[in-house]
Amino acid sequence: MDTQEFRASLAHFSPPDSLPAPLAALWWDAKGEWVRAHALVDEMETRAGMAVHAYLHRKEGAASNANYWYERAGRNFQRATLQDEWLALVEGLTGK
Repeated sequence: MDTQEFRASLAHFSPPDSLPAPLAALWWDAKGEWVRAHALVDEMETRAGMAVHAYLHRKEGAASNANYWYERAGRNFQRATLQDEWLALVEGLTGK
């Protein structure tokens, strides 16, 4: 699935079953379901999971918690806007 297909899937009621948890979390986040998104990555120990976890805490407004997860992810995924960061994460996880 590429980024365009992922974005098109947002028109559906639920995410495609084939999405890995970090992408499913971004899908639910785009639908306004922060709690559901967070639950998918809350205990993930992969770099992708931790990067999405960091983004979600940044969106929540919990900067220190977000910074902890950015550090755990091993790089700074933070972008100028939350929308830019969401898109960069999606592109990174779908391979554009």
